[in-house]
Amino acid sequence: MKKELNLVVSPAQANDMSLLKKIVSENLKIDIARIHQLVIIRRSIDARNFNIRFNLSLNVFIDEPMPPIEKVCYYYQEVFDKPPVIIVGAGPAGLFAALHLIELGFKPVIFERGKRVSDRKRDIAAIHGEHIINPDSNYGFGEGGAGTFSDGKLYTRSKKRGDVQKILEVLHFHGAQDEILIDAHPHIGTNVLPRVIVAIRNSILDAGGEIYFNSRISNLVIRDQEAKGVVLSDGTIVEGIAVVLATGHSSRDIYRMLHGNGILLEAKPFAVGVRVEHPQEMIDRIQYHGIQRGPYLPAAAYSFVEQVHDRGVYSFCMCPGGVIVPAATSPGELVVNGMSPSDRGGRFANSGMVVEIRPGDLPEGNKEPAMFVGLHFQEEIEKLCFEMAGNTQFAPSQRLADFVNGHRSANLPQSSYLPGLIESPLHQWLPKIVGSGLQEGLKLIGRKTKGYLTNEAVVLGVESRTSSPVRIPRDMQTLEHVQIRRLFPCGEGSGYSGGIMSSAVDGERVAEMIANLYR
Repeated sequence: MKKELNLVVSPAQANDMSLLKKIVSENLKIDIARIHQLVIIRRSIDARNFNIRFNLSLNVFIDEPMPPIEKVCYYYQEVFDKPPVIIVGAGPAGLFAALHLIELGFKPVIFERGKRVSDRKRDIAAIHGEHIINPDSNYGFGEGGAGTFSDGKLYTRSKKRGDVQKILEVLHFHGAQDEILIDAHPHIGTNVLPRVIVAIRNSILDAGGEIYFNSRISNLVIRDQEAKGVVLSDGTIVEGIAVVLATGHSSRDIYRMLHGNGILLEAKPFAVGVRVEHPQEMIDRIQYHGIQRGPYLPAAAYSFVEQVHDRGVYSFCMCPGGVIVPAATSPGELVVNGMSPSDRGGRFANSGMVVEIRPGDLPEGNKEPAMFVGLHFQEEIEKLCFEMAGNTQFAPSQRLADFVNGHRSANLPQSSYLPGLIESPLHQWLPKIVGSGLQEGLKLIGRKTKGYLTNEAVVLGVESRTSSPVRIPRDMQTLEHVQIRRLFPCGEGSGYSGGIMSSAVDGERVAEMIANLYR
């Protein structure tokens, strides 16, 4: 007999199966010898007060052994001779669109401007060591997209949009760890995700799909208000029954290409700020109420949201036990981002701390059209940050309390950011809407979270790629572009998703719609 049971237990009990068995036997009022096996199917931590607890959902097998665990497997049929669908971009949206198209009987043909995972590593090393940025192969561009080397967080608020559980199962099928199927906030990690991406690539190729790396798109083929294909940078034209644009939030050339073709775009809200880094031990102490974390609790995370002058100031992409990395995608700009390995075992905790920016906040004084007002703001702040770093990838930095109080820092603490830090008065040169918003928001956070606002923490500039400042508007029923048929904006670059999970779900939805419309 199998019985499902929900328990609230201590961290030590949650990590000791013999203790759990005893608790289960007492809870169910049965002899412990009758319990053959316990399987945790859902797990979360409640650290809201001093009595930290784990919330567990378990399957209890009573008087019978647990049947063999059957891993959810996915079969990808051969599609060598099936109708081709062109996909621009091999990030989560593009890869999951490709996998689902195969399931639906279509042949995905993917064009990715960047390189394979293994080749990307060399270009990323060049950013750290030589401050050289390859505009087609970096933390943002290449196989797997920005998520490949940026942490692999797998939680989303867009669960009504599609089958989130299926996305987790597909990742698990391709080599992600078992824990992503049970944790409330699943996380793959930068050390595991690359090999998962390679396994997904192999599934696509084995089924007859095609993937072309180092293949930048320069234009679309449009006839009779329909997307017929793409033009590669070498002039090659490739056509298919539909075009999926899954280019990510940093493909600024794609937005400008679309505008050059008279394709409708629109400005959208986004957020800009900094990365804040604390010693992980300090965040553990704050979040676990001074209790020693010990072997049973994970590296603590946090999430903050405040309102300053009727706009949001909030933490973004929090990375426990993680590192800060240089995430610019073109020479002459400086952007920082955070990531964590699967064990989240690093000495530092970092998070973006950003301010909401609305299109109406920004002047339209630049030479570009109004829908690019946010994109222009992003570019200008990244260029300014690069200049403040002496035209290097050293991160302009300031101790946290000094930044909030408007003081220069005499020196800087240690940091996980490998290119290195350079002291800089961010409170003076950040645009007022960003700098003052952050100062006020961090003061509010500091009052509510004792110990957070400290000079043992450091602020690094700038965190500017939270989401796209441009949206490619699409029909909410068909998911096609509102103006061009058979053109499917998808994922973060479309302005309709954010993060690995919601982008993967969006890719699956687009694949489904292509099958429904053009089978």
